[in-house]
Amino acid sequence: MTTPVSTTSDTPTYDSLLSGITDPGGREVLDPATGEVVGRVAAAEPLAELLSREQGKPLNGPNARFEVGACAAWLRATAATELPGGTVVDDEDTHAELHYRPVGVVGAIGPWNWPMMITVWQVAPALRMGNTVVVKPSEYTPLSVLALVQVLNGALPADVLTAVAGDREVGARLSGHPGVDKLVFTGSTATGQAIIRSSADTVKRLTLELGGNDAGIVLPDVDPKAIAEGLFWGAFINTGQTCAALKRLYVHTDVYDEVCAALVEVAQAMPMGRGLDEQNVLGPLQNRAQHEVVARLVNAARDAGAKILLGGDPDPDAAGHFYPATIVADVDDANPLVAEEQFGPALPVVRYEDVDQAVAMANRLDVGLGASVWSSDREAARAVAARLEAGTVWINSHGGVHPMIPFGGVKKSGYGLEFGVEGLKAVAVPQVVNG
Repeated sequence: MTTPVSTTSDTPTYDSLLSGITDPGGREVLDPATGEVVGRVAAAEPLAELLSREQGKPLNGPNARFEVGACAAWLRATAATELPGGTVVDDEDTHAELHYRPVGVVGAIGPWNWPMMITVWQVAPALRMGNTVVVKPSEYTPLSVLALVQVLNGALPADVLTAVAGDREVGARLSGHPGVDKLVFTGSTATGQAIIRSSADTVKRLTLELGGNDAGIVLPDVDPKAIAEGLFWGAFINTGQTCAALKRLYVHTDVYDEVCAALVEVAQAMPMGRGLDEQNVLGPLQNRAQHEVVARLVNAARDAGAKILLGGDPDPDAAGHFYPATIVADVDDANPLVAEEQFGPALPVVRYEDVDQAVAMANRLDVGLGASVWSSDREAARAVAARLEAGTVWINSHGGVHPMIPFGGVKKSGYGLEFGVEGLKAVAVPQVVNG
């Protein structure tokens, strides 16, 4: 693993980066479903560099360039999605039609982990349904979103899409403002609860994608080496800073040691370091507070007797908020590293004896964004998936999203659906015309 380093002496100004966005050329944009080239984006490389500098994620791997490309592909997919509504009853007595009208002004409050991509997830369907949108980016990553909005406004009518940077007070004003008709929020459960309270007086429509702590269950029939890379990226994509990342892994005792060893082998080969260095695929944590959360939780597992198979030893003298990829074995399910969402590059691996025990442990927390089941028997995996309390359950993968597949959580992971036709409905007002 490379030594994490950080430099700031060559950091360009925001204006100088933004001036490159209209440069000719551009990068290929791939369709997320087929992998085919669907176009080129001239702004892609400057946006990716700005994103890497501000958020920390490397240019390569499923990181900054990937995120910018996903923005373009998602916009195209959303624009091509068929609008909902139509005739619901048409007989000799009744003709009724269901229409989806614009809701009005949509407020979009985004996070710092995937700032550009999640902004597009929020903005694209709202615009598609004829709304105007006010975007409030995270105070940790405002420049990435402001630059993205400037690019989008090059193609939009004036004042349809507006970005307002600021701290939590700006988000609170949006959630309570009577002129905002709908609010879409991605972030922590605690902030989501505050939004629910502040929006109550205006009975504002809400779509909330909140905290995760996703569970994965590995059945005893797997080939550990065959699933190791999928497990790794399910957990460590964006250096673990993803709401729907794999954050606690339950492995049957028959394959436990082999799965742990295969995971360590994959993780050891993944270079971590400065995002602008082309060879890196893991970067720093975005902010110091998140680094402290990860360190606290790993230390809690170590203090309780868990075995640190890899990592757990950040360099205190390194510049930047780097925490090494960490895999923790022989950890109890009640340990804070398992029970709390670490949101970083530390994966606890819990041993189980039978599937009923694994399902009970996976379901015991008060969140349910995503989950996964890993097995060589797809039907056996689907049977376990049906028992899990999560908005999405993946089979033999974790965390993948598609612009036409609805996405949302249960329990304290929020409510409402994004993506596809259901996502369009969520930013519109249904009206029945009967007669």
